[in-house]
Amino acid sequence: MTHTFDSPIDRRNTSCLKWDKYQGRDVIPLWVADMDFASPPAVIDALRQRVEHGVFGYTLPPRQLVSTVQEMLQRDFGWSVNPQWIVWLPGMVSGLNVACRAVGSPGDAVHIFAPVYPPFFSAPRHMDRALVTHDLHNVNGRWTIDTAEFNSRLTARSRMLMLCNPHNPVGRVFDRDELTQLAEACCRHNMTICSDEIHCGLVLDEAKRHIPIATLSAEIAARTITLMAPSKTYNIAGLGCCLAVISEPELRHTFTRSMAGIVPDVNALGYAAALAAYRNGGEWLCDLLAYLRVNRDIVDASIRAMPGLSVSHVEATYLSWIDTRGAGLSNPVQFFESAGVGLSNGKDFGAPGFVRLNFGCPRSVLEEALRRMRGSAEWGMRNAELSA
Repeated sequence: MTHTFDSPIDRRNTSCLKWDKYQGRDVIPLWVADMDFASPPAVIDALRQRVEHGVFGYTLPPRQLVSTVQEMLQRDFGWSVNPQWIVWLPGMVSGLNVACRAVGSPGDAVHIFAPVYPPFFSAPRHMDRALVTHDLHNVNGRWTIDTAEFNSRLTARSRMLMLCNPHNPVGRVFDRDELTQLAEACCRHNMTICSDEIHCGLVLDEAKRHIPIATLSAEIAARTITLMAPSKTYNIAGLGCCLAVISEPELRHTFTRSMAGIVPDVNALGYAAALAAYRNGGEWLCDLLAYLRVNRDIVDASIRAMPGLSVSHVEATYLSWIDTRGAGLSNPVQFFESAGVGLSNGKDFGAPGFVRLNFGCPRSVLEEALRRMRGSAEWGMRNAELSA
């Protein structure tokens, strides 16, 4: 069966964060990381069956889900995971905050690479941790980590590295050498690694392979909290189901104790959707990745043709990271909203002058948004030239 992603689904008036932001305005929302595609048919069928049961009491993680996750991790990453290592959470952001709460003490340092998903900035601060930000560097159109700079800024109070891989928003799939250098530095300084790998199912470059950092060695695994979820890959973020893989017993105990009384359990429908997605969503995912690859290439070609804009190649995710600084825009988000396209503000990711575009939508919607952006960019550049 070949799944089609071309038919637009009207999400207006459904209490949809993505579309209701611009309610009553002619703005195409390509901002928050939420695709405009229906979830896999297997997920919809599983939810229908669960709803028809009619009882929605307190729910344990289904045994079938645990074994299915084990099979998926072994099949996709060669990672043999004990069921006891898995901790269930209602979302990735909860996991980031719990990790910051579980590791270190007030004033200890949490290191991140920016630009990055906004909760990486807020989670350490919520827990009174010192935030140390390292810049990713764009080298010939590819975002890279300066491991020497990272090493030079580690101190006795450096307690955790929060890593995003595949990276949101720059779209990198970090390779084995990059991960190994980071992990070895963390081992030398006795640091914990919290690795957000929520986009690991969305690798678009067929030559690339996601490597969970915990799979590099037993020593590295023992200091790693790996966060994964089916939410981005299968477009079920609203159902709230995430998992942490923590092999080291004391670290796992500290993590779960930090959740107590604060983090709610995953709900019955979240578990049902996750099981159906991981067990029966493979064919749908293959079709999705093929569709997203074409959308990515359309965005790349279109943005590169717009005056003053540039974009880096997206190895994974459905998010393009666009540099508008060459266009001289004082407020690029407002500029493109006035043209009828809603984008994420790079300032929120630690990079003013950039915008993030979500191409997880039907191609007709994407092409119309790019048409609007192109006309607006050309108009803006002409005005800039006249004002010079």
